[in-house]
Amino acid sequence: MQQKITTFLWYDDQAEEAVALYTSLFDNSRVVKVQHYGEVGPGTPGSVMIVEFELAGQRFLALNGGPEFTFNEAMSLSVDCDSQEEVDRLWSALTAGGGEEGPCGWLKDPYGVSWQIVPTRLNELINDPDQNRSQAAVKAMLGMKKLVVSELEAAADAV
Repeated sequence: MQQKITTFLWYDDQAEEAVALYTSLFDNSRVVKVQHYGEVGPGTPGSVMIVEFELAGQRFLALNGGPEFTFNEAMSLSVDCDSQEEVDRLWSALTAGGGEEGPCGWLKDPYGVSWQIVPTRLNELINDPDQNRSQAAVKAMLGMKKLVVSELEAAADAV
C-alpha cells in the first residue's frame, strides 16, 4: 500500500548529499528515484530536482529548490532508539560536518534539518506510574543535549 502522506524536504542544492547521509544511517533505507530538471527549469537542466527515498521503510521526497526556504525547529524528524549505542551513533553522524547539538535530544544536521534522537527508555521513564520517578527523568532530560540513558535512569532511581 502506498504511503498517503509523505514528508517533503526543501534543500538549496544538497538534496542528494543529505539523502546519501540519511540512507547510510538507517536499515531498510534506499533511494527510490531521482528526477532531474528539464529545459524549462527552474533549475539547471540535467541537475537533480527531486530525490525520492525511504528511511526505515518510510517514504520522503527531497527537493533542490534553491535558497528561498530553510528549515527550522518547527518541524523535526523523531527517531526512537533501542539503545544508547544507537543514540550515540546517530548523534555523532548527524552532528558531524557542521551539525549543531540542541537541548533535550534535539539536533540540527549539517543541512539544517532538525532531529530528535530519543532512546525508547526515556518514554518508559516518562510514563512511569510513579510521578516522582517520571518527573525526575524529565528534569534530567531538560539538562541534557544528547540523551544518556544511564543518567536518565539514575535520576529516576534517585527518588
